[in-house]
Amino acid sequence: MSNKSFLNLSPIKPVSMNQKVFVGVDGCSAGWFAVFLTEQAGKNFDCRICDSEICDSEICDSEICDDGNCDGKIFEGENCGWELGVFPRFSALCDFLKDKYEDYEPLVLIDIPIGLKAGGTGERLSDLGARKVLAARKSSIFPVPCREAVYTETYEKACEVNERLTGKRISKQAWNILPKIRDVYGFLLENEEFRPLVWEVGPEICFQAFAGRPMKYSKKQEEGFIERKEVLNKILKTACSPVNGLPGERLHVNGLPAEGMHMMHMNDMPAVKLPVNDRILDDTPVDRFTDVALSRYRRKDLAKDDILDALAAALTAKMGALYGFEYVPEEPDTDAEGLRIQVVYCDYFPKVTGISGRKR
Repeated sequence: MSNKSFLNLSPIKPVSMNQKVFVGVDGCSAGWFAVFLTEQAGKNFDCRICDSEICDSEICDSEICDDGNCDGKIFEGENCGWELGVFPRFSALCDFLKDKYEDYEPLVLIDIPIGLKAGGTGERLSDLGARKVLAARKSSIFPVPCREAVYTETYEKACEVNERLTGKRISKQAWNILPKIRDVYGFLLENEEFRPLVWEVGPEICFQAFAGRPMKYSKKQEEGFIERKEVLNKILKTACSPVNGLPGERLHVNGLPAEGMHMMHMNDMPAVKLPVNDRILDDTPVDRFTDVALSRYRRKDLAKDDILDALAAALTAKMGALYGFEYVPEEPDTDAEGLRIQVVYCDYFPKVTGISGRKR
């Protein structure tokens, strides 16, 4: 694996140094949870968490939807640096990205297999390589079904097809995400212009790279949730620090009377608790981010670990754009439809983060 500048990624066109949007996406029960992180040279962007109306009636109680389709209006505001939202389909997310961020150069990192093998006994090289990177937590990378199995209608049929073409049946875990694989795969087949902009990512690899070590606990455990929040808080201080050539982005915690509104630099937040919507938020940027997301969506639609996975992907996109990406495998494989089979992550962190990741 090699470290390459984001500006040299091919076939992605060079990203404007003025306006970029980094998008982290993770699947959730209601569809896709996305974090949009904007960056513009020379400006301090407000990371607004406010009381804007959001999403569809099946996900929340807002009244801005159209026949159950989220219109993407999440957290608005001038110079808004952070937005988050749930989208029922990947196409809806991309429509929002095109409409809301028309003047931005995007990079989307999504936790879903993209390129699919037609068959054969071997697994995707990206999955084999990802397990080597993760080592201790390699079980989080499960075999991806072949393309024909992905498009079957029942679990037994999927197992039958996959066993015939690859020699192996598929897991229930793999079966459960097949609709999401089809959602993204179908969209990229029909929208070739998005192919260079959407990259596969593995959140557990991101967390390991950020921390410089494997995570000790499962993300489904409370200890694992806390562990990952601590890692992201350290990365936020780096990603949003002027020391690293980036604007000192701010988290705007809204929901208070105008005279009580608090705005502060994310890399210098005091340990305080702020009331939002009559609730008490915890005292770190990631706590505030997750608390607001959890207050907006029902638990049956969005899990806590979905939020952290998407945030890790967005921060990986931003840090990779600044310091370069690692690629698994180094040279991308492609499937029969020309879709890239490759996972990316960032494994470079300056000493100011206090994280013992690999240095270059």
